[in-house]
Amino acid sequence: MKVRANRLTRNTTGRCNASQESNIKEEEIFMEKVKTEDTSLETATEILGRREFMGMATAMAAIGVGAALPASTAMAADGPTTDFTRWLDTIQGKHKVVLDMREHNDGMALGWAWVYYLTASQAYGVPQEDIGVVLVMRHNAIPIALDDTAWEKYNLGELFDITDYDTGKPAVRNPFYLTMGEGFLPEMALQKLIDRGVNVGACDMAIHHYSSIAAEQMGMRHEDVKADWNQAVLRGINHMPSGLVACQGAVTRGCTYLYAG
Repeated sequence: MKVRANRLTRNTTGRCNASQESNIKEEEIFMEKVKTEDTSLETATEILGRREFMGMATAMAAIGVGAALPASTAMAADGPTTDFTRWLDTIQGKHKVVLDMREHNDGMALGWAWVYYLTASQAYGVPQEDIGVVLVMRHNAIPIALDDTAWEKYNLGELFDITDYDTGKPAVRNPFYLTMGEGFLPEMALQKLIDRGVNVGACDMAIHHYSSIAAEQMGMRHEDVKADWNQAVLRGINHMPSGLVACQGAVTRGCTYLYAG
């Protein structure tokens, strides 16, 4: 099999930095492993997928994404108390992440939340009580925060291009709340994650924006549709002023930021 190696990029002086040299050395070791072992295409693809994921995580760490800054935390704790800061104070766990769910992505972020609970507990050798997961639903992921009544009344499957895996048609129910589709475990369903302790926030800006689009398409008053959507936010999900501020606020409470699609 052929695997394309990353090209070594150089700076303006023609010299490689230490990080680049390390990456190339790692690539050479990997290439040698592929050549010398009886590695199937599927196995190699799996390995490359893991490498790309780890490379992205390393890059995020290198630029400080998700870093918990003591100064920011202290400022947040000493500032005015609001509904939002009280929500931030509910974020628990010694090892914790905030998953930024911008797209529905067929519920993939829900699977990642479950995987983090499982693997972080194993990796750090700590009980689940020491693991914290914050899931922020914003932008095109906002319908996942709403109940079946809103999905049916406002044709959310059609509006957000989400297919019901049971019918193969645009969903008229929330297909991620009680169950999950093929390729996912039942324990990855949103309700089960909330019951397990995942701290979920829904972006009010997304509710405002997309309810206006639904209202225009259906010839309804925006304020009525928006009120409906706010009422339809599922049990255990908290309203956030915006998904952006929810992600930023979670970082000040020690969460590592992870883009979840």
